[in-house]
Amino acid sequence: MSNGGWDCDATEIYEDGCPVACSGVVDLRTLEAVDMRYIISDIHGCYDQYRMLLDKIHFTENDTLYVLGDAVDRGPEPVKVLRDMMRRRNVIFILGNHDFIMYTLMKKLSVEITADNYDKHLTPEILLDYNLWCQDGGQITAEQFGKLSYSEKLDMLDYIAEASLYEAIKNNGKEYRLIHAGITNFSPYKDLEEYNLYDFLEGRADYSKRYYPDENIFLVTGHTPTFLINGWGKTEVYRKNGHIAMDCSCVAGGKLAAFCIETEEVIYVDGVLDTKEDYLGRRKL
Repeated sequence: MSNGGWDCDATEIYEDGCPVACSGVVDLRTLEAVDMRYIISDIHGCYDQYRMLLDKIHFTENDTLYVLGDAVDRGPEPVKVLRDMMRRRNVIFILGNHDFIMYTLMKKLSVEITADNYDKHLTPEILLDYNLWCQDGGQITAEQFGKLSYSEKLDMLDYIAEASLYEAIKNNGKEYRLIHAGITNFSPYKDLEEYNLYDFLEGRADYSKRYYPDENIFLVTGHTPTFLINGWGKTEVYRKNGHIAMDCSCVAGGKLAAFCIETEEVIYVDGVLDTKEDYLGRRKL
């Protein structure tokens, strides 16, 4: 179950401040032929760490990778991350708030600005949103995106527009519901398709409570750095109360994590920066 092609023309994209363990690897291919499904989240432009993680899990064209959004912003090579994802048919991209903001602004600004149309494309609202995005790590994405050819820009925007809002996958009697952030207006009796784009992007998951009474249903999220989860404080995947929280703050010097559906194993590579202070400084770039 999935939802893609969310494309919309929303304008208030910064509402409420939001545009908003195991270290080893057991390669089951040495035991039997198994196609694996992996989940990672919040790459945030950390291309080298992303590729190292794919190498570490021995990712092949027979496997499937679910990326829980926020591929762009803050880290050193956001456009390169997107390009790599685009060329892989076995990557399923779930929209994050940073990806959504990039799409919304770059779609509006990837036009020739002239004396006749500047007042339409460079409105105070768009310029404010652009400045807020840049302050939240979007400047490096904008600069790298701006160096692409016009056709490359269109292809990248089309790719983001086709991203899913959610995915639901099953294995051995368990169901994993994959989204980027939280679920606003949540009810355990609502199907995922009953929510809208903003329900999946504007809130944060409440990790103190179980969302679904069925203990075989897991909510898999990114967006909230796991070291900020109350009582956790570690840059490691959080697995409690029916949650699997994946954002281990790679761009803040934490880790980039991959969760394997088939084995329930978590694999890590070290992050790109040394301290959380560096990360907070990068957000202002």
